[in-house]
Amino acid sequence: MTSTTDLIYDWNVEAGRFVPAQPIQLDDETLRDGLQSPSALDPSIDAKIELLELMDRLGIDTADIGLPGAGGKPCEDILLLAKHVADAKLGIGLNVACRTVVSDIAPVIEISQRAGIPIEVCTFIGSSTIRQYTEDWEVSTLLDHTRVALEFARDNSLPVMYVTEDTSRADPETVRALYGLAIELGARRLCVCDTVGHSTPQGAHAVVAFVKRLADELGSDVGIDWHGHRDRGMDLANCLAAIEGGATRIHGTALGVGERAGNTPMDLLLVNLRLMGWLENDLSCLPDYVRKAAAAIGIPFPDNYPVLGKDAFETGTGVHASAVVKALRKGDRELADQVYSGVPASMVGREQIIGVGPMSGRSNVMFSLERLGLPVDDETVQRVLACAKVSKRLLTDDEIRAAV
Repeated sequence: MTSTTDLIYDWNVEAGRFVPAQPIQLDDETLRDGLQSPSALDPSIDAKIELLELMDRLGIDTADIGLPGAGGKPCEDILLLAKHVADAKLGIGLNVACRTVVSDIAPVIEISQRAGIPIEVCTFIGSSTIRQYTEDWEVSTLLDHTRVALEFARDNSLPVMYVTEDTSRADPETVRALYGLAIELGARRLCVCDTVGHSTPQGAHAVVAFVKRLADELGSDVGIDWHGHRDRGMDLANCLAAIEGGATRIHGTALGVGERAGNTPMDLLLVNLRLMGWLENDLSCLPDYVRKAAAAIGIPFPDNYPVLGKDAFETGTGVHASAVVKALRKGDRELADQVYSGVPASMVGREQIIGVGPMSGRSNVMFSLERLGLPVDDETVQRVLACAKVSKRLLTDDEIRAAV
């Protein structure tokens, strides 16, 4: 059996293969930033727990589980989720989003103590000039808030990720001042945000590389996060560029749910990082993750969604299906999985599907008849093919049986 790696010339690495200096981590924002989608439902606590368990099975490193400053039910859910992670001994780490003010951070102290596990505080503050102008802020005001909040977190032994909103449109001097102070006050991670989906891949690389150089200049090994939105549809490309720029943890949400057009889809991020060779996570439960998220949050899930949609690995086109069938007849499922697919279906626990429709040929029909245990003689094949040619879509299994 020939390895498919010997059969595919990979132009993606023609200019050289980039290898991250350290393992890439992932932060799942589905249960916090994702729920800011105007169309999102707030899942039940049981659904949130199921999603957390699936994140853990996927090898996702951390999850943002809410905004404790909102009080009430959001705060109650954060505590219940933290307790479940502790009691079930899940490997996933937890963090929460807080404005860079003491009143938002203070509740985390009690939640962390009651749950018995550390909870990372993600303190966010606006950084771009356009935001400063709109809010009538001075950079000195941002620095004052940062100092008070991060000193409070440090004094209470809370790990901090310092988040600058709209970093991708902030000037270098402001970015330097804010992150420099955060490093001085003990922040463990710095989060570079493309809050409004402004970045191109070149811009994502540039801003992350700037922050990386700043950290190096200050002699800090602080982690660098990338949090991107997809207003321009460049979210996944920006994530890869941010990694090449020096980001070590990338944020995303299930199916890309989030404010406005949404965030980077965590599911497709996982697939691409696996295909890039930048992680080796078992993705076999990825379909369960997106189905659960879609049901719990009420996310539209198109049939043609990449990798995980109903149509992702199904073809009714004669030439395409014929190649897949020939590979299967060779007894080589790996070959069948890649001859007409850029993503191996088996990587996410799925398989290639051959359909019969108006663009199908005899090969499609014969394969489907065999699969259904039906006769494969010429008359039967022609009868099914005739039905397919007048159909406006792929035939269902029951319609193939009826044609026979």
